[in-house]
Amino acid sequence: MKLCRYGPKGAEKPGIIAADGSLRDLSGVIDDITPGTLSGAKLAELQLLDTALLSRVEGNPRYGVPFAGTRQFIAVGLNYADHAAESNLPIPEEPVVFNKWVSCLQGPNDPVVIPRGSVKTDWEVELGVVIGTRANYVEEADALRHVAGYCVINDVSEREWQVERGATWDKGKGFPTFGPVGPWLVTADEVGDPQNLDMWLEVNGKRMQDGNSSTMIFGVARLVSYISSFMTLEPGDIITTGTPPGVGLGQKPAPWYLKAGDVVRLGIEKLGEQQQEFIAWSGE
Repeated sequence: MKLCRYGPKGAEKPGIIAADGSLRDLSGVIDDITPGTLSGAKLAELQLLDTALLSRVEGNPRYGVPFAGTRQFIAVGLNYADHAAESNLPIPEEPVVFNKWVSCLQGPNDPVVIPRGSVKTDWEVELGVVIGTRANYVEEADALRHVAGYCVINDVSEREWQVERGATWDKGKGFPTFGPVGPWLVTADEVGDPQNLDMWLEVNGKRMQDGNSSTMIFGVARLVSYISSFMTLEPGDIITTGTPPGVGLGQKPAPWYLKAGDVVRLGIEKLGEQQQEFIAWSGE
């Protein structure tokens, strides 16, 4: 099942993608897609809907973040060995965990604003994990039971602030618009094995990243279990799980970064695609 939210920013309606690929309106069934919607029981109710009976949404509406009410946006760094190598950093013995501020969340195709003075804004295609039920001290064997579904994330990063402005990665990760999510939340049952998903990213039509979630150092179950030992994960929380090689920071013979006017397109098998134009900060 593919759940989404569509419409103008701040006035999104709940939607679902029917078997024929059309967008159908869910607002006659639920008010919004919230943390309460992501529980197993509520998702099971939605699974029983006959989407053919729902109103078709015509045209090409904007997609928003596919669910509302995220409390925590947690990220994992250096989770692909070849990406660690291109970053000139050792393979971590434990997951590298940091935060992306929830204020950076935005729709998958909305423009991304390059921060004031930035010359090192970078791209990262990542598999997003969406929590469906509260998880605290979860065993790895049980961890996936707490996952509602998965989504595409561009973990946009400002490398100067991340790497050169002290030891706290968070500073380079949470600028406004740096968290495109969607277009859909694809439920766990439809995705199947999260460790076998192809992912890719292009900049101005040039393929920069090609990878597969099978090459993660720490898989989804391990990450949910590990993170839940340090914090309580709540429904609607997002874990973004790291990126394969090919980011701007790792380009040879020298890094190169995004500038105003660049267009980034990315996608993950079964989860859909995103596209963002990067624009200059305007002072707003």
